[in-house]
Amino acid sequence: MTINIEEEVEVSFPFDYKKLAEEVICGAVEAEDFPFEAEIGLLLVSLEGIQEINGQQRNLDCPTDVLSFPMIAYESPGDFTKVRQEDDNFNPDTGEAMLGDIVLCVDKVKEQAEHFGHSEKREFSFLILHSMLHLFGYDHMTKEEAEIMEKKQRDILDQMGIFR
Repeated sequence: MTINIEEEVEVSFPFDYKKLAEEVICGAVEAEDFPFEAEIGLLLVSLEGIQEINGQQRNLDCPTDVLSFPMIAYESPGDFTKVRQEDDNFNPDTGEAMLGDIVLCVDKVKEQAEHFGHSEKREFSFLILHSMLHLFGYDHMTKEEAEIMEKKQRDILDQMGIFR
């Protein structure tokens, strides 16, 4: 698995954020039983940085906590049966499935951890996992979708020992 982590902002978490990001990403891949080696990009940005990207990509001129840019379209969430290595979303050099990119706002991690009364480690983990589930085709636009996604988030974080 290849995880490309880039920082556009100084990151000052009280934990090894690179190691934790890798653990959460690997945990999501394992929990979803993704059948291929994967490539994921993680970009850590400021409030201004994510607002700019949110404006460019979603026409929303406001900051958000995390953005997900999936590279693979699934017939249904978590259904990998139609994904083939011959598809364009595999890196020709490594053979890895290019799942997509995650853009995470460091400022929002800190702000939301305080707001929700849990650790920055938990918020960081939650947002990466949330975004990984989007990369696997899950969404939360309807009540039913949200319930499925929220249960997966709870279950995976619990399995990893990352609690509120």
